Amino acid sequence: MLNIISLGAGVQSSTMALMAAHGEITPMPDCAIFADTQAEPKAIYDWLDWLETKLPYPVHRVSKGDLGADFIKALGDKKGRCGQPPFFVKNTTATATAGVGILWRKCTQEYKLQPIRQQVRRVMVDTGEKRVQQWIGISSDEAQRMKPSGVKFIDNIYPLVDRNISRRDCLAWMKANGYPMPEKSACVFCPYHDDRFWRDLKVKQPTEFERAVQFERAVQGMQGTVLNGAKIYGQIFLHRSAKPIDQVDFRNKEDAGQQSMFGNECEGMCGV
Repeated sequence: MLNIISLGAGVQSSTMALMAAHGEITPMPDCAIFADTQAEPKAIYDWLDWLETKLPYPVHRVSKGDLGADFIKALGDKKGRCGQPPFFVKNTTATATAGVGILWRKCTQEYKLQPIRQQVRRVMVDTGEKRVQQWIGISSDEAQRMKPSGVKFIDNIYPLVDRNISRRDCLAWMKANGYPMPEKSACVFCPYHDDRFWRDLKVKQPTEFERAVQFERAVQGMQGTVLNGAKIYGQIFLHRSAKPIDQVDFRNKEDAGQQSMFGNECEGMCGV
């Protein structure tokens, strides 16, 4: 049976991959697979470059394409299709129901799960193996996110949960072994960012925050446009407040203790 890590390149999956390299989680993985939406912060790609040099097994980078560019291209195109993120939509027309809604999430399935599974099949063909244990880097404090793969030949396993390793434990392990701390992995424009993430991105990675600002501006004013065959009756926003992202005061929200939405993020395939 093949052992393949689903590598999000965040704290948990990176720690899991390195613990396997140390022999602390067995058996040694055959490979890891990173699904690239081409929308991660530069820090994640730099981290992945470094991580690859520390692992004794290969890391396959796969991609369906540029999620952000594909989304913008699909807007207004009656025949266009895109696995869109669950962006917030504020109704602004007199005939539409007032309030803020959210788009149906399709990005994880199309830009994460499908490319990974396609690469898994390629590895299976190359090796002749018939079954795969896919390692998912969910930690014990996020055990509610565990779920079956939904694919007959792939068994999802959760080595960190099995060993009762939390995200805090992961950070402690990285520090104890002299490794740098990875950033949280997620697309720069992901609407599941909590305010702490947005604040850190704005302060520590202003170029990446500006990417999110420019992306939002590119999709602003698309009221009445068509996406995946359905009309969008409103403006698209990255933040749940339905305010432009560069106008949100993240300090106030963070101080108020706003709950993170990462408990519902990307089905265990992003940000870990």
